[in-house]
Amino acid sequence: MSTHPFGSVLTAMITPFDSSGQVDYQAAWDLCRHLVSSGSDGVVVCGTTGESPTLTNEEKLGMFRTAVEAVGDRAVVIAGTGTYNTAESVEMTRQAQELGCDAVMAVTPYYNKPPQEGLYRHFTAVADASDLPVLVYNIPGRTSRLIEVETLVRLSHHERIVATKDAVEDLEFTRRTLEGVSESFAVYSGQDSFTLALMELGAVGIVSVASHLVGDQIQEMTALARDKEYAEARVIHDRLMPVFEALFLEPNPMPLKAAMTELWRPVGDPRLPLIPPTPETVATLLAALDGAQTA
Repeated sequence: MSTHPFGSVLTAMITPFDSSGQVDYQAAWDLCRHLVSSGSDGVVVCGTTGESPTLTNEEKLGMFRTAVEAVGDRAVVIAGTGTYNTAESVEMTRQAQELGCDAVMAVTPYYNKPPQEGLYRHFTAVADASDLPVLVYNIPGRTSRLIEVETLVRLSHHERIVATKDAVEDLEFTRRTLEGVSESFAVYSGQDSFTLALMELGAVGIVSVASHLVGDQIQEMTALARDKEYAEARVIHDRLMPVFEALFLEPNPMPLKAAMTELWRPVGDPRLPLIPPTPETVATLLAALDGAQTA
């Protein structure tokens, strides 16, 4: 698949907080610049890794604005506008366009378990709300609802629904998706540990958590995979696998935020109901990162 609507490596960006738990917009601005200088073709703001369920709409809009100001002239800014409320998702999408975002990401509505026709109408309403391209986020492990292949095929024929973030973790599902969707529709891996396998099937890249920490290596791996140099890409994948695994020893972004504070600059603790990770998890992640850099 040749279509790369947003590049190959997108970082699902954390939301930095200050010592009082408020959004640290200066740190967010600096982080956007850091990520784009470290292998990312763009940033996804206010997704799962950005702790979107605990952010107010005003904070989300502030994050969208910050990302556009920081890197909007040289990288893709994708706003996480989707919730389980269609009307709210539509309104946030409209505002993301007004703020200058390049695209929006809409997650499967969670908690209320809509049927497939409800999902189709939800994503279509989001796509009809603005002129921005839409990335549909399929993550049944968090939302308890799978966007079925047949629904993705229908959505892929909407002119503004251009890609899916596939965090289904089922290679057969991804294969059937790629076989069924329109030729212009792109599949991005939504799980770092599945990136290479999905790209071998025809995915175009990754919406990554690990790219906060090893972005240049992930960019190199995806470039090799695009060129079908899979053996060379596998060497990088295998070297990074302990990092991918350590990042999810506890719920994301708990380990990641601790590592960023340790290795980059303070980004604050996660907001409740998430909490800081255990010292053992942090030690495991830091050791994995050290091994990935020295291997």
